[in-house]
Amino acid sequence: MIKRFLDYVEIRTKITSLFAFLMSLGLLLYKEQEISIINTLVFFCSMFLLDLATTAINNYIDTKAGDQKLPFNRKTALHIIYILLFIGALLGLYLAWKNGLVVLAIGAVCFLCGIFYTYGPVPISRQPLGELLSGIFYGLFIPFLMFYINTPEGTFLTYSISLKEINLSVKIMPILAVLLFSVIPFCCTANIMLANNICDVEKDIRVKRHTLPYYIGRRSLDLFGFLYYACYLSVIVMSIVKILSPLCLISLLTIYPVGKNIKAFKDKQSKSETFILSIKNYIIIMGSLTILIFISTLLP
Repeated sequence: MIKRFLDYVEIRTKITSLFAFLMSLGLLLYKEQEISIINTLVFFCSMFLLDLATTAINNYIDTKAGDQKLPFNRKTALHIIYILLFIGALLGLYLAWKNGLVVLAIGAVCFLCGIFYTYGPVPISRQPLGELLSGIFYGLFIPFLMFYINTPEGTFLTYSISLKEINLSVKIMPILAVLLFSVIPFCCTANIMLANNICDVEKDIRVKRHTLPYYIGRRSLDLFGFLYYACYLSVIVMSIVKILSPLCLISLLTIYPVGKNIKAFKDKQSKSETFILSIKNYIIIMGSLTILIFISTLLP
């Protein structure tokens, strides 16, 4: 039963949310920021359950008209989706109640996009937006919400709402720091989606699924490489401006294996043979940097 459930939600693919969470947690510890254990645990559970539900919906929809079979009968599979969404939404509403409208707004957007990624008349997965949105949801929203719920009120923005007006004040430097930090999980996550769509582009065209590689053609391979190198540039800049410890510059050594994987993928785009390279690059970049950030917390 448990194995079938883990297969249904593709538990092995959850590194995108897990690493983004751990990397953000590591930075909070490095900055000696007091962490709300309850807020953090509730956020993790809500985030993780929504991630599981999104994958379950994707598998449920994709197998509806195909020859593939689900680990459960369709009624049970649908009930699992409802349970995951309900518990995830409930936890998200609790977090919003404790932390305000910003968390509610971002959580609602994530919830809706998780549902409509493969569901609806024009699913997100059939548009040239998958790379951008996956990067935003996993690479930007997870770090931002982690920082927002664990920092004093007004650190990133302040707002007031009345019947007459809405006032919003954004703190530019803290927001820029989050955006710079988010470059790495954003690019690594987007590249998993991009690699998948590059490998499937011919099949997608036949079923009228017009993803980003359909529109930009061979330039998608250049984008694939650029996004990884943007990660390394971000590490350098963050080390210079003291967002990260100089120790994190050691992660630049991973540019060699990552570069070899980029070249191998550019030489051959195959779902069965080279798509895995995007997963390997994600683990190499995100894993090494996350470990170094945690090690930085132990240094004087």
